[in-house]
Amino acid sequence: MVRFSSPAKQAAAVIKALQGGVLKSVSTASNYEKSLTQVAKYIQENKLGSLRQMTPETAKTYLEYRGQAVGQKTLDMERQALQCMMRHVTRQLNEDHKLPVIKSELEEALSSRAYPVHQVEIILKAQQPHNALATEISFAAGLRAHELFTLRPAKEQPADPRPKLTTKWQGIIGDRFTVTGKGGLTREVVLPWHLTERLEALKLDHPSQKIDRGIYYTQYYAIGGGKNWSSSFSEASKRHLGWSSGAHGLRHSYAQSRMEKLQSLGLSRALALETVSQEMGHFRPDITEVYLR
Repeated sequence: MVRFSSPAKQAAAVIKALQGGVLKSVSTASNYEKSLTQVAKYIQENKLGSLRQMTPETAKTYLEYRGQAVGQKTLDMERQALQCMMRHVTRQLNEDHKLPVIKSELEEALSSRAYPVHQVEIILKAQQPHNALATEISFAAGLRAHELFTLRPAKEQPADPRPKLTTKWQGIIGDRFTVTGKGGLTREVVLPWHLTERLEALKLDHPSQKIDRGIYYTQYYAIGGGKNWSSSFSEASKRHLGWSSGAHGLRHSYAQSRMEKLQSLGLSRALALETVSQEMGHFRPDITEVYLR
């Protein structure tokens, strides 16, 4: 069995290779070392090898995962540290190539708030049909903007094996789909039948390739998603409500309505919170707490 040195030692070795040449600032070197130590801990915990074995794809997966728990400043620092290592030490990136800028979901969540049903209905009427359906789906299943691109029936795209409570989806009647979310995790979601019927009517004959915020997705349904959809939502909200909490507010709506539903069915708050965290793809109740403000 191959053994790797501690995360701190792996990060220190990379910084040593960068200092004096690429990194001339002691402060930057210190910040990058802290960032790479955090990355190396993730790699070790997930048995992905060593820090120097990280690829641009695994770096993107890490940054998406990490963005659920830290703010944009920390996330950007870790991206810059990884990019520097991959350009000048491991040579995984050419000098003119960059790692994609990942938006912090935690920061998005902290700046958003829930939309009640009557406000969502007002926004729906102001959107084009393909964006309005995407809004209904996100509201019903708590989907992120980019996850709308990845919707597929569960029988066509199985979910990744993860811990699953028996209380998951309790009280929801509908069809099972999967989406690929932050960190590359493919998870199940449930869509009410009235949405499933409308969604299937828009199934593409041939999957379409989409690029959103520098990341490629394969889309299977002719509905809105990504930045264009979230912009449509925000603009409609500003025009007709006078303000916008962003499309991420729909995830707040989902979390809060599901907590209310599960607790009305007799679940304790702790069990309801863990259930909702699984449904939303966090698997960490402390992150889901942010959505209940």
